[in-house]
Amino acid sequence: MSQSSSEIPVKIAGTGSYVPETIMTNADLEKLVDTNDEWIVSRTGIKERRIAAKDEFTSHLATKAAQNALKQAKLSGSDIELIIVATITPDTLTPATACYVQHNLGATGAVAFDISAACSGFLYALKLAKRMISDGAYKNALIIGAEKLSSFVNWEDRNTCVLFGDGAGAAILTKSEEGEGAILSTEMGTDGAQTSILNIPGGGTACPTTSANVGENLAALTMQGREVFKQAVTAMRNASETVIARAGLTTEDIACVIPHQANLRIIDAIVNRLDISREKVFVNLDKYGNTSAAAVAIALDEAHRSGAFKQGDHIVLVVFGAGLTWAATAIRW
Repeated sequence: MSQSSSEIPVKIAGTGSYVPETIMTNADLEKLVDTNDEWIVSRTGIKERRIAAKDEFTSHLATKAAQNALKQAKLSGSDIELIIVATITPDTLTPATACYVQHNLGATGAVAFDISAACSGFLYALKLAKRMISDGAYKNALIIGAEKLSSFVNWEDRNTCVLFGDGAGAAILTKSEEGEGAILSTEMGTDGAQTSILNIPGGGTACPTTSANVGENLAALTMQGREVFKQAVTAMRNASETVIARAGLTTEDIACVIPHQANLRIIDAIVNRLDISREKVFVNLDKYGNTSAAAVAIALDEAHRSGAFKQGDHIVLVVFGAGLTWAATAIRW
């Protein structure tokens, strides 16, 4: 919904990101599965991805991204009252990864919890945090998208293992004063009839991991690529158009579009349908692949720090993920 006059306006006061040191190139993947660089780049646009160390968990990635965001916002962990971590690859099923992050940051006064909305999770978290600040419940919120997808990939499946990587991105949300930037509008959606086309079938109550099925890679990502492509393009276009209109803007007013970093073909299709200049679209998936909930958060931080947009500019973030879920937001920076 667009912002009403009674709501407290909310801005993004800082961004941060972190990716692991280890780089896995397409050439490295050629040693694992029957694929090659030309095949991967032509179909996805991905050239390399980051892989976390065995002793580097989702909470570690999230914490480092959060520390970078806090530094930019000139805040400390003790200033944070709300922590939302969006992830489908938690350290543990319980407690929430956000609880580990809270401890790591020394944010002892913060309420902390996770949400699971796959690639859409970071913008779901943004919507929730914005509402909680707008309602006056909290002053400073930390939202994080963090994933260690390398732990949930079947490295023998060439159709999926080439796509995913590890990383985290974060943002600090605070009250916006007059003359400052603000989150102008948001949109979220879900189509639960499409759960089968992108999922991790095993590891939950529907298909628990047992000694009998442990070798079947049931706790790995599976995807029907063509169907996901079609659904993603339509949902992301519609969500983008919705938030732009709600914010009282037109596509000509948008300085930068930051889409989910999943596949270059999807991004190009959305750009064409929105009739937005390709130069206004920020892309970094060639370096990181699809990092699910972390993807748009990492891209936002890199776009911000690289000067892809400036204070006063209007930007749009738009995402799509398993569920099926989608979300978008329009922001005046």
